[in-house]
Amino acid sequence: MPDLDTHHVGLTVADLESILPFYRDVLGLAVVDRFSVDGEAFSDAVDVPGATGTFAHLETDDGDVRIELVEYDPAADGGSADALNQSGAVHLGFAVSDLDTFYAGLPDDVETLSEPRTTASGTSILFLRDPEGNLIEVLEA
Repeated sequence: MPDLDTHHVGLTVADLESILPFYRDVLGLAVVDRFSVDGEAFSDAVDVPGATGTFAHLETDDGDVRIELVEYDPAADGGSADALNQSGAVHLGFAVSDLDTFYAGLPDDVETLSEPRTTASGTSILFLRDPEGNLIEVLEA
């Protein structure tokens, strides 16, 4: 199985534009990337039918921590508490050099939200759950 490298800590937010100034201006994090992702591969990967996501990646001054803020449409208003598009949902993001090899090496009892998917942004992603149900994203950029 390929080695994992830390990539980001993700936080789902209800309104990216209104919360971004807090992380940027109050906490002093640098915005290093902004993008949107949609399409069937993305909605399948996050297990939210018709999902689109608007993202902001921020980093600390030393670059040691990347925070991913994501606003989903549709939001999980009234949805299950463990849904990825629920405001406040958190996930850990890890990068691998070969996502398909990582996926093939997972034990049979590991729950994944889908098979690896390549999104419209060109990133291949896979979400899985740890034994307590916490979300883990593994990506190959």
